Amino acid sequence: MQQIEKKTGHVSPSRIDHPNLTEIAGSCRGFILICCSLNIFIWQPSTGDHKHIPLSPFGSNLDAAYFYGFGYEDSTDDYLVVSMSQHGYSDDSPLHLEYFSLKANTWKVVEGLHSPYTLDDDPRGGCLYKGAIHWVAFCHVFGYDVIVDFNLMERKLSYMHVPCSSPSRCDLWVYGEFFSAYVRNYSNDTVEIWVMKEYKVNSSWIMTLVLPIDRIPNDDFSLLCCTESGDIIGSNDGVGLVKYDENGQFLEQHSYSNYDLSLQVTMYIDSMLSLPSDGDNEED
Repeated sequence: MQQIEKKTGHVSPSRIDHPNLTEIAGSCRGFILICCSLNIFIWQPSTGDHKHIPLSPFGSNLDAAYFYGFGYEDSTDDYLVVSMSQHGYSDDSPLHLEYFSLKANTWKVVEGLHSPYTLDDDPRGGCLYKGAIHWVAFCHVFGYDVIVDFNLMERKLSYMHVPCSSPSRCDLWVYGEFFSAYVRNYSNDTVEIWVMKEYKVNSSWIMTLVLPIDRIPNDDFSLLCCTESGDIIGSNDGVGLVKYDENGQFLEQHSYSNYDLSLQVTMYIDSMLSLPSDGDNEED
């Protein structure tokens, strides 16, 4: 693995091959999932430990769209890397869903997947919440985007409705203790934050805040976390960080990029946990 600059949630593109293809696709319990083209790495920034995930024996396609996710499954004490891919964007383009168990050190395919979803051609890493990984995908049955979730324990795919109809762009995060979505409104340069008061209950979506982003020059805005004091931190297209107060009022922005290429940031828990050894416990 190429050396990665060891800063909190900060990956330097100058240290990684093919930086334009590199994506931070998730974090869990102090580990960060990094995808570079078809190469997948698990990195522990606090200890420097890392693992290069082997290529799937079921086939990989550079032309396919890939959704990745990473999470911990408590009942088996295992970490799973989830890959959902699709070659082509037509209604009949099949989805391929598989996961890698760090304990068993092997890939497994989710069989019998009949899915009416089309993946975004610019996917982001999955949002981990309550033992499931979530992505936004287009559903051909409904004719609009839905939230697709993969339950790590049950190894099943299901869906939820997005909080509002026909959003320009809907992305997912965890806002405090709630599963949440944020929607970019290009007509008035704002981002709407929605929270799901009862997980998996579509009628419980509530819009809680509207953030003004007219001072942010770039279009690609993402939310990262909220602080203990209630401040909201976002990332501005790999150029800097933006802060809002608990009422959604703009406070400040800070540039951190000194590179020609955009950087990526993510939140992770500082821990001294170790990666499971290969074959610690074979899956059933």
